[in-house]
Amino acid sequence: MTRNLMLAATAVLALSSGMAQAAPPKEVVAAVADAGRPEADTKRDADRKPAEMLEFAGVKSGQTVADFLPGGGYFTRIFAKAVGPQGVVYAVINAPPPNPAPDAKPNPIVAVVASYPNIKVVQASFQTLALPTQADVIWTAQNYHDLHLARFNLDVAAVNKAVYAALKPGGVYVVLDHAALPGAPLDTADKLHRIDPAIVKAELAAAGFTYEGESTLLRNTTDDHTKGVFDPTLRGHTDQFIYKFRKPK
Repeated sequence: MTRNLMLAATAVLALSSGMAQAAPPKEVVAAVADAGRPEADTKRDADRKPAEMLEFAGVKSGQTVADFLPGGGYFTRIFAKAVGPQGVVYAVINAPPPNPAPDAKPNPIVAVVASYPNIKVVQASFQTLALPTQADVIWTAQNYHDLHLARFNLDVAAVNKAVYAALKPGGVYVVLDHAALPGAPLDTADKLHRIDPAIVKAELAAAGFTYEGESTLLRNTTDDHTKGVFDPTLRGHTDQFIYKFRKPK
């Protein structure tokens, strides 16, 4: 069996989550099995469960998906294939400073766009987040805690309101992140790159979102929540929550 067929077979395994879910649609299975994905990404699939994550998010052909802080494009590539040529993926990155350093390197997502014509890079202020068109799905993976980093000095309430405005009525915002201990203070984001899931729920409720449910596929009760997510003993295997929030119609 080829690697791509093995990936496709893995993608249709039964789901185990806090919400009832059907098997991923064929477009999602094919997107995960895309031969154009780099090996460094496909090696992470067993841990990140991308097909199940896209099914939970409700990503479908023809949709507009915004990947908020896409990193190296792990999910962005899969979104691009899943929404197909009639869909679009906005890779949302921070607007560059007025006077960037001469040796500043381009964001890694820029190189990804060359192979996926339906990916559009959007450089935006996170506190306004003006997308070219409203999205069906806004997704952020392992990034929500970063909004609270002291060095960014963001008004997180304004960011969440901007995300709300950037969604179509009825659209969903999906947040996947590293879990902190219950009651952990906000500075845990700076110290450990984690966040208490209850904080995420409260902040997004304040922005007007309705909490719709969670997937438990990435939860890991053996994680030592007192360690940072880059600790070599647990990197790639942290306890992660994934929540779905909806903008009311």
